[in-house]
Amino acid sequence: MPTAVCLVSGGMDSLVALALARQKTPEVALLHVNYGHLTESRELKAFTEVADYYGIGRRLVVDIGYLHEIGGSALTDPSIPLPVGRLDRPEIPVSYVPFRNANLLAVATSWAEVLNAGEIYIGAVEEDSSGYPDCRESFFRAFNLVIREGTRPETLIQIVAPLLHLTKKQIVETGVELKVPFHLTWSCYRASELACGTCDSCLLRLKGFSEAGVADPIGYAR
Repeated sequence: MPTAVCLVSGGMDSLVALALARQKTPEVALLHVNYGHLTESRELKAFTEVADYYGIGRRLVVDIGYLHEIGGSALTDPSIPLPVGRLDRPEIPVSYVPFRNANLLAVATSWAEVLNAGEIYIGAVEEDSSGYPDCRESFFRAFNLVIREGTRPETLIQIVAPLLHLTKKQIVETGVELKVPFHLTWSCYRASELACGTCDSCLLRLKGFSEAGVADPIGYAR
């Protein structure tokens, strides 16, 4: 049975987190969550291609489209415009999906407990992210307590966020060292054909590849 459940969105961060998990244990299960966001189908394609690349058969795709119904984010509510990215923005951006990571981790915890897996890997980044509150170390520490309180007494599951305090540059460098297939990943918040190159996620990705001196293998509209 798998010893770790890896949340894989199809983006570069979750890919590198998966590669690090596989260094520790080859027995991993991959979880992908659709939540009604703008690039849902493109991210699912990236997830499938990454899973196929590594030959991982134990995978689960879950739909929590209620986050789209709840709204409150430019990623899930079409009435909220997704602005041009700005990495020096002091406030939490409108691309923040309220409490998304708690929903993802709840699903991952349920599956991990059924699989008797001891770890949940997530590619969250605190220091070089968009400032999302559910990407902070304090959030994951608190959620570990929730898992302990809300599962069987014999269940021992820990959240592992190996990229939490890395910059995008360091994530790219780690991925290159591990020979990950960055060309299969998708980070853009807005588009599904060519990455827009202007949203926060694209800007962070481009910044990381540029600072690492590595060519980004995906195409951009601008």
